[in-house]
Amino acid sequence: MDKLFDQAVNSISEIIKFDSSQKPPESNYPFGKETADCLNYFLTLASSFGFETKNYDNYAGEVTFGKGEDFAILVHLDVVPAGTGWTHEPFGGEIDSVNEKVWGRGAMDDKGPAIIALYCMKALKDEGFIPKKRIKLIAGCNEENGWKCIDYYSSHAGMPETGFSPDADFPVIYAEKGILQLKLKFPAKRGFSGLCGGERANMVCDYCEVNAPADNEKIGAFNLFCENGKIISRGKSAHGSTPELGINAIAVMLEYLGLDEMYGLLFDDGFGICGFEDVTGKLTFSPNVIEQNDEGIFVTCDIRYPATYDRQTVLDAISVKKIPYEIIHSQQPLYNDKDCELISTLCGVYNEVTGKNMRPVAIGGGTYARALKCGAAFGPEEEGEENTIHKADEYITFEKIRKCLKIYKLAIEKLTCKK
Repeated sequence: MDKLFDQAVNSISEIIKFDSSQKPPESNYPFGKETADCLNYFLTLASSFGFETKNYDNYAGEVTFGKGEDFAILVHLDVVPAGTGWTHEPFGGEIDSVNEKVWGRGAMDDKGPAIIALYCMKALKDEGFIPKKRIKLIAGCNEENGWKCIDYYSSHAGMPETGFSPDADFPVIYAEKGILQLKLKFPAKRGFSGLCGGERANMVCDYCEVNAPADNEKIGAFNLFCENGKIISRGKSAHGSTPELGINAIAVMLEYLGLDEMYGLLFDDGFGICGFEDVTGKLTFSPNVIEQNDEGIFVTCDIRYPATYDRQTVLDAISVKKIPYEIIHSQQPLYNDKDCELISTLCGVYNEVTGKNMRPVAIGGGTYARALKCGAAFGPEEEGEENTIHKADEYITFEKIRKCLKIYKLAIEKLTCKK
């Protein structure tokens, strides 16, 4: 696999160079031209390996290998915006041979794993492996912002029932929390204007600003900044499913502005829902985007609720406070039997390659796996590693690439060698 490793590293570097964060739609580019260019790069690379490919109108792409019952490998090529705080070019695709890393947005989420999965298919094909199932490597372009890619693909091609998505954690994910993104409306306030912050509902807000009188004592106390007549709060981004790993810039700004009631609701479990918990963990509530206009202050919140809870239970608790809201995005939880064939096979593969003895886990993140009747998220993150997904200076290590080439190759082989 050494030769394939070198090729995979270069391909990961190249695909990172496309800024495939969502842009306004153009005529034939539903998520922007550069995202479509990224998809075209991926499909062209797959075609060069001898695979059949199809582009579904730049919503999603498909790489096919073998015949028989469909088996899906679901990846995504879109990324969240770069955000701030980078010391490496976010779309530079820098290959760092000294530290043995490839730097850039999407290195781990999810361009790196997408390329690795493609090279695993190539390795199997080159070895003469003939799958007993038709492997469909499906690459979406709107995973981070609503899944229109999956909806489009499903309606035009039909989604396989079984498969995995290399877009979460090892050893394997048997359950994923439900996702609910709400846009809350608070009354307009006087004394300040232009309050805004955050880039995506599923990213902890790392920058917030407002036009307001400068209180130097409070600015110092809250570690804020005064620049070009604006008060600025800087935080640290993180994935919306793990808000505890970030520093939310909105929180301090609300305190500075004296919006205590709003702060209490948003950051002090004012809705009384953060105690909801089951085997998949506690509910998380992350207010990640704020914007002010003449009608009021609007805050978009990312909620990950336990897999055995019902969405309406969450909505009912929020409704008690009489805060108007709009549902921006919603996904039902995913829950599989830990001992089903898919989960046990994937967990077994991970343990076989690594020599560990791990058990399936649950996560708060949402992956394409829940688009399948029987689906699982499978890597590439591992317990104890630094998590740079949705953060500045995202990277994938050479060691991770080598390990995943072995793991995904064996997983694909075992799951498609029998009818």
